Amino acid sequence: MEYKVFIDGKYYPKSEAKISVYDHGLLYGDGIFEGIRAYDGNIFKLDAHVDRLYESAKTIMLNIPMSIDEMKNACAEAVRTNGLRDAYLRVMVTRGRGDLGLDPRKCKKASVIIIVDNIKMFDEKWYQSGLEVAIVSTTRNFADALSPKVKSLNYLNNVMGKIEANNMGVAEGIMLNTNGYITEGTGENIFVVKKGVLRTPPTYDGALEGITRNAIIDIVHSLGMTCEKKTLTRHDLYNADECFLTGTAAEVMPVVKIDGRIVHDGKPGPVYKKLLAEFRKIVKTDGYKIYM
Repeated sequence: MEYKVFIDGKYYPKSEAKISVYDHGLLYGDGIFEGIRAYDGNIFKLDAHVDRLYESAKTIMLNIPMSIDEMKNACAEAVRTNGLRDAYLRVMVTRGRGDLGLDPRKCKKASVIIIVDNIKMFDEKWYQSGLEVAIVSTTRNFADALSPKVKSLNYLNNVMGKIEANNMGVAEGIMLNTNGYITEGTGENIFVVKKGVLRTPPTYDGALEGITRNAIIDIVHSLGMTCEKKTLTRHDLYNADECFLTGTAAEVMPVVKIDGRIVHDGKPGPVYKKLLAEFRKIVKTDGYKIYM
């Protein structure tokens, strides 16, 4: 079955889903998005994702032509329309059709697009064996230029980091900010564990305030463990007892080698395993039920 794509209130077969070449989302990356997952009929953390979408829109002065409740219902309906229980949703809001100039005032109405499909970021075996990653030279966008809390359609900064990682022959790249501090992977947040304490870079260092990141922090606290949002350096990564990545698409992924340095004993650690087990419990219950 060919999946159907929601575009401005109508559904189109995947092969026929189109936008204007004059859409500023295409011309300038002017728009926002969310990646969201559904697990067994439950859209995980839908409220948090939609809230972040509307916050991103407000920051870039983009008027979404739907209420928050309408957006949530549209996400659920898009999954139902495609007959799925487990799915990946890509929700995008573009500035809309304008002209070839930069001025967003020429775009009369934003466009809302909801894609429902499947995604596989990493091979399943790596959840058991772990990833090799490397720090890339592409610097994370300066946080004061564009807030990392805005999930913009312009992901070229991350794409360039991913290209570097590919050329280095590793599964993922870790990006630094202009001060040389750790920010995140090209598509995921990063955590380290040292002597039982978890640490993750703060958003002011350039890290996205990830939904999965926050879910993991909540799980850590529920287990009576400590998680600090703290500036991290290469040294902290190289000498961690454990390291893992988090993201909607990647979920929770262990890292066992960084810049050729083996993390601890080179195997996914006990904290990662415990958090992954707890995460896989909550994804089916914490969220928005698609089928009543």
